[in-house]
Amino acid sequence: MSWSSVGFWRKLHRENKQFAVIGLGRFGRGVCSSLHHLGHEVLGTDINEKLVSQVLTDQIAAHAIQLDSTDPKALKEAGIFEFDTVIIAIGNYLQESIITTLNIKEAGVQYVVAKASSEVHGKLLQRVGADRVVYPEYEAGCALARSLTQPSILDRFELDPNHSIVEISVPEEFHGKTVMELQLRNRYGLNLLAVGQDEQFEINPAPTTRLFKGFAMVVIGSNRDIERLPI
Repeated sequence: MSWSSVGFWRKLHRENKQFAVIGLGRFGRGVCSSLHHLGHEVLGTDINEKLVSQVLTDQIAAHAIQLDSTDPKALKEAGIFEFDTVIIAIGNYLQESIITTLNIKEAGVQYVVAKASSEVHGKLLQRVGADRVVYPEYEAGCALARSLTQPSILDRFELDPNHSIVEISVPEEFHGKTVMELQLRNRYGLNLLAVGQDEQFEINPAPTTRLFKGFAMVVIGSNRDIERLPI
């Protein structure tokens, strides 16, 4: 998810969780920054001291330390095994990312997300226990294509390859109509989760709530049905 429009998503992530991010390149820094600004406690680590120092200088993580993630002892001493979720963001170094993923999962960390640079790399990460494998460049390409063809979509959270939660600008066709009049479920097969303006959202809006241009609406459903919206 892009986390660019965070008003609604902050409400979905109120519970403060602890995350460790291993690898502080561009992807790892982006993960640290987004989680930190959403109010979660983040520990960033990298074998490169300069990258660790930069994260601390930029204040995009609560803590950052230098360590070799292929060394289980170093991970344990840093307290990595105690975190709720560990994100392994060193996808460009295949051997290191696989060993690190194995170390983290063997230590009993509940949820591990690992960055992969290729399909083969991703399959290897899954075999050593990664709970989720991400392909940032591919996903960024897909997000760019969607933003070019569907500019009204402000944010998107993919539940699986076929279903998403999206935040969109209220289409002109919906301007001035109530939730009941829109009949989103009957006409589009979508459920309306929230309506808001200026990052103030009404969750499960009443049928009499009226929508206007300039408002945002959050819907959930299949990607095929979302694409049928007049956006």
